[in-house]
Amino acid sequence: MSPPFEPTNRRSFLKTLAMIGVGSQTLLRSGDVRAAVDAARDTAVPAVANWPEMPKRTLGKTGFAGSRLVFGCGAALSRGPKDDLLEASFDAGVNVYDVGYRAYYNDAEKNLAPFAKRVRDRIFLISKGYARLEAKPNQSISAAQARFAASSWSDAIDGSLRELGTDHVDAYYVMAAFNPTLIKSDEILGAAQKAKEAGKISHLGLSTHQNADKVLEAAIETGEYALAQIAVTPAGWYDWDDKGILAGSPPMKELRPLFDRAREAGIGLIGMKAGRYLAGRKFLGWGRPSAFDEYYEAPYLAADLSSFQRSYAFVLEHGLDCVNADSQSLTHLAENFAAAATSTRYFA
Repeated sequence: MSPPFEPTNRRSFLKTLAMIGVGSQTLLRSGDVRAAVDAARDTAVPAVANWPEMPKRTLGKTGFAGSRLVFGCGAALSRGPKDDLLEASFDAGVNVYDVGYRAYYNDAEKNLAPFAKRVRDRIFLISKGYARLEAKPNQSISAAQARFAASSWSDAIDGSLRELGTDHVDAYYVMAAFNPTLIKSDEILGAAQKAKEAGKISHLGLSTHQNADKVLEAAIETGEYALAQIAVTPAGWYDWDDKGILAGSPPMKELRPLFDRAREAGIGLIGMKAGRYLAGRKFLGWGRPSAFDEYYEAPYLAADLSSFQRSYAFVLEHGLDCVNADSQSLTHLAENFAAAATSTRYFA
């Protein structure tokens, strides 16, 4: 029989989730969903009704009060439906769901569609697609390049709506944005405006793993972006190419002024890849659980959190509104949820 968990006993909940974090860490090391499930099989996950309350934050100029945990659907749903996890997350208080277009995430949008339709008026639905561009990160691009990129992005919106079986999403991102000139271009901004006028999207956003500081600066300058999903860790910017920390990046605490300016410009900030570096890489040896420890104060290191939970809670309390986390099992979801739901308790 599962041990009892009182809704108000957050310490017991967190200790349990730190213990069952082995499931999500196994998943990230092996990439094997079944291995993660097996690792957590003998451990009881508290019933959703006993999870902590999920706090909300207003997501920039969208005005929507979003859960601090965003359910990242791309990888989780790319190979099949996971309605049990989606329903559990929703019942627990998650109300922001992020997915992406078919060319990158396979069937993820299609597999999200039935759940999204059931709860459509109670969630904030985000998808994203590439604005195709052959250019270097800081290269000035031509009008022709911008037109092609904007056209391909508009096509991605239409494809996403078909896959999702809907005529509207709350926000659509320029996915993997890396070029500030494109982000500021009349072509992209015009394409977004047309999509809004057609009722296809309500808000423009971007996601970025590369050149993130300059991309975010560009978004601030336009005044048109409502959301930015950024790859950042306690140690600083995440490097998509190396799957590590960007060389020369200041630590996250020193990025706070940029984040504050973005939020003042009406941009809701959503973190991603906050803990990915902790999983390591196969050819270098799996697992770097202490990679961010030097950025934490001693009391925080002593908290009843797994290394992954600690990274999520830290980024939430150092300038971000929400964190996007991929959840491939109930154990993994519960671990991510606990970090987002209780992050404020660790930082005055």
